Amino acid sequence: MTRRRRVRQAVYHVILWLVSLTFFLPILWVVLNAFKSRRDILAIPPRLVFTPTLENLQDLFARPTFAPYMTASITMSVAAVLIAIMVAFLASYAFSRFKPRGTDFLMFILLSVRMVPGAAVVVPIYMMYNVVGWRENWLGMTLFFAMFSIPFSVWILKGFIDGVSPRFDETALVNGASRFHTLFRVILPQVKPGLVAAFIFNLIFVWNDFLFSFMLGGRNTSMIPVLLSTGLYADGGVDWPFVSALTLIYIIPPVIVVFLFQRFLLVGMTFGTVRGEV
Repeated sequence: MTRRRRVRQAVYHVILWLVSLTFFLPILWVVLNAFKSRRDILAIPPRLVFTPTLENLQDLFARPTFAPYMTASITMSVAAVLIAIMVAFLASYAFSRFKPRGTDFLMFILLSVRMVPGAAVVVPIYMMYNVVGWRENWLGMTLFFAMFSIPFSVWILKGFIDGVSPRFDETALVNGASRFHTLFRVILPQVKPGLVAAFIFNLIFVWNDFLFSFMLGGRNTSMIPVLLSTGLYADGGVDWPFVSALTLIYIIPPVIVVFLFQRFLLVGMTFGTVRGEV
């Protein structure tokens, strides 16, 4: 490696570190504030050296509203995404193998539905949920988030299934396997990275939802973003200890999931075109 190339690579790495740190600084600020006293949080100039305290986290866990909101976030997010993945896997297989008439148009419609801004559909969905009695209902909220996650999952998984040769299906069927055996014992193991990628992406989408959770959910069916919004102010100002502690707890689950399965994210973003790298 020439000297000029080494210098260029070093500059490139420095730029990458600076960009990464710039995006990470707000998260670092929140994490540090979660372990500061109120006086340290509001100190000017900001204090980088302080005595850590767990008082903010203890106060958060002691709040009667924290456990229901956290439980709702975890259970509804996981349940909704699992339902969406199961439905999307079957739909993707049908689109990929049977190619019904108008498949391209149907795929476009699916993605278009997912791209519609939430604010544009929240009123009709609110009215529909009022009519059927699904507002503030755990099952209704879970099914809504599952419906919300299906289109994007279908797009990801169809790319993976398209990358699996139809000869696998033909070989299994010729040897006496049923269609369901072929689907779950032959195709499913080969698109497992796609399932994981779709699960992670949709889990993040549902986990971060505020609008529909606020409009359709109730006390026991709303998620953490709603608690963060409703508990933002206290004593005539922003309750920074509460905000910092709740934000810290809130970001831990998705960070852990992304860290454990980060190698599948590149595959998901490229719709299965680099499956061989997993």
